[in-house]
Amino acid sequence: MSRRQQIKQFILGNFLFTDDESAFADDTSLIRQGIVDSTGMLELISFIEETWPISVPPADMTPAHFDSINAIDRYIDGRLAA
Repeated sequence: MSRRQQIKQFILGNFLFTDDESAFADDTSLIRQGIVDSTGMLELISFIEETWPISVPPADMTPAHFDSINAIDRYIDGRLAA
């Protein structure tokens, strides 16, 4: 399973309670669509830190990094490359 699929499966299972991958697209705003709120963002960041060998500093906990599957994937790429 690709990284994007893992992230999407986590969001579908923990926030939308479905396994329907068509529920949202990789570029859908998770915040504007009401899929993830501030508490959900912390859950998502915890999942990312537990799944990949990265740590997300508080300064990076912004919608710019975690508002869509695409943004999250780019962020993880950057952290893994650092």
